[in-house]
Amino acid sequence: MTRHFPVWLMLGLCCIPAPGRCGVIRGTLHLPSPRALSMAKRTAETRKSHAASRPSPALKGALGDAVVYIEHVPSGVDSALALSDTLPAVLAQIDRAFAPRVLSIAAGDSVELPNLDPVYHDVFSLSPIKNFDLGRYPKGQSRRVVFDRPGLVNVYCGIHSDMAAFVLVLPHHVFARPDRDGAFALPPLPAGHYTICVWHPDLRGLRREVTVPDRGDVVLELSL
Repeated sequence: MTRHFPVWLMLGLCCIPAPGRCGVIRGTLHLPSPRALSMAKRTAETRKSHAASRPSPALKGALGDAVVYIEHVPSGVDSALALSDTLPAVLAQIDRAFAPRVLSIAAGDSVELPNLDPVYHDVFSLSPIKNFDLGRYPKGQSRRVVFDRPGLVNVYCGIHSDMAAFVLVLPHHVFARPDRDGAFALPPLPAGHYTICVWHPDLRGLRREVTVPDRGDVVLELSL
């Protein structure tokens, strides 16, 4: 989803000591055609058949599974954004699946994991970034996990082996998720040079150098 920034946050970020003014990096993300995604899926399935490790989730290729973020940001910018990010993120269990499939958060953020299904779930992760086992719990109950370190955390259910989710923990709050049309907008940034990155669980990501000018925003067309 795209973000809308309150006026007080825009003003606060633009007052951070930095050269120039404040601008927004926005744009549209494009994914490969359905035919290309189908070929990628067959390649992934072939690799899985030769691997001894746990099978990966099926290739989805949804725009909403992508995360657009800045590689490094000024510390003052992130401090201002952290003040506005007060509600815990939610990774629900519903219809025997995780929703959303991909969750993007900042290091130090907490995540609620409510069970909305009429069956038990057993949520866990073996990731070295965040290793946890929440045990079995029924509908109506929830557990909370704090993700302290940046990195990718794969989340599973110990009862339903086809359930899988991805928690991408970033070192700051300058990230966004594209909407159904691929549109995205990052939080405001002081003028300067940045590296924008796109991550997707099913596709190869990208990195691009971007300059936020003294005046005006940056509009990008990105393709995976």
